[in-house]
Amino acid sequence: MPRNPKLVLTQARAPLTRMTQVMDEQGEWREQALACERPLTLYLNKREIVTLMTLGEDPEALVLGYLRNQGLIRQLEDLLAIQVDWDVEAAAVVTTHTPEDMEDTLSRRTVTTGCGQGTVFGNQMERLHDLTLAQWQFKQSQVYQLLEALNQHNDTYRNAGAVHGCAICTATGEVLSFCEDIGRHNAVDTLAGRLWLEGIESDDKVFYTTGRLTSEMVIKAAQMGISVLLSRSGATEMGLQLANRLGMLMLARAKGRHFLVYSGQERLLLDARPSPMPRSSKRRDTHE
Repeated sequence: MPRNPKLVLTQARAPLTRMTQVMDEQGEWREQALACERPLTLYLNKREIVTLMTLGEDPEALVLGYLRNQGLIRQLEDLLAIQVDWDVEAAAVVTTHTPEDMEDTLSRRTVTTGCGQGTVFGNQMERLHDLTLAQWQFKQSQVYQLLEALNQHNDTYRNAGAVHGCAICTATGEVLSFCEDIGRHNAVDTLAGRLWLEGIESDDKVFYTTGRLTSEMVIKAAQMGISVLLSRSGATEMGLQLANRLGMLMLARAKGRHFLVYSGQERLLLDARPSPMPRSSKRRDTHE
């Protein structure tokens, strides 16, 4: 339940997939699930902010997380309503007041590499200056527990592909919240919104994504207070620089019993080392 009892929320979850006819390599026709993609234009106190391309799994949380991560809403108590209407493809957010610096914030946008043209506002970096993240130790055995637990998710990806998944997890292997969307930036914004609405403390949690750990993803995890990052994919140079600066433990290319630790190596306890593979069969760290 929302921590703000006066907050009015719609429950406008949209269908995540639809069926289409495809032809396979044998020339045979069959039905195949297709991930849905729909525009959602966000209005803050009647001011148009952005149009997000989204799957539609949890649009209210997506909108809230987006506004919070961009610094446009700072207190949950300021929110009066989040109303999503798919008929007009719009989300109307009403607050007690409009941020005084909103126009300046909106003018300082940077287009990012995120799928679906995500944006990161320029002042996000400034808000990281005084941020201190918890420096707790993570175990190798816990990495494997998490990867096994996460195998039970990715429903839309298994059914239709074309989406990224992100999750907030405990160190002991519990997946607290999982979200899939067209872009990984949308998925993490949705998670941020859910955590805020539910009042979940995240300084002892793990952030997981199927996508790359870019600077945008590192920033969004840091804004949630999370200092352990786990990705099935790789990392970018700027993402690594930020993770180092913030003291994050960054693990990427994690699948099965394999992972690479890009930063915070001293925070990982190697308590479950697998048997070494023969040198000739070791995988090469290629770009994804």
